[in-house]
Amino acid sequence: MFSSREAFENDFCPVRDELLGEMYRANGNGLSRLVESVASDVRAMLALFCYRRSHLHSLALSIAASCSEHELTQLGGRVGTTLYALSREPAAHDAPSSAYGHRKPITLSTKPLSTFAPLDDELDEEFAEAVTA
Repeated sequence: MFSSREAFENDFCPVRDELLGEMYRANGNGLSRLVESVASDVRAMLALFCYRRSHLHSLALSIAASCSEHELTQLGGRVGTTLYALSREPAAHDAPSSAYGHRKPITLSTKPLSTFAPLDDELDEEFAEAVTA
């Protein structure tokens, strides 16, 4: 296994990619079971790893909710303390655990496309004649 300092400095995921993917796709009940299957120190490293990636922010909050303040602070310093506080806020528990649940809707432009003036081929012909002359 690797040390917590090494995981933080090298910034690699402390769990298998498959497990991270399962956590990302899991619903609330499935996520809590997956999180409980990970050792507490690795869980804290995983919460910090996910917190540094905006698309995994809600997953980080869910994982951090199962960590102690001491573990998060010891492994992440001020960031760990902040993550601990954010994970204890009521809004953190109401948010869906998957990034798909709260995406902003896509909007399309309602304005007409820009129109461009027609190209003047005479200028190209004049330029070609001037170059060859």
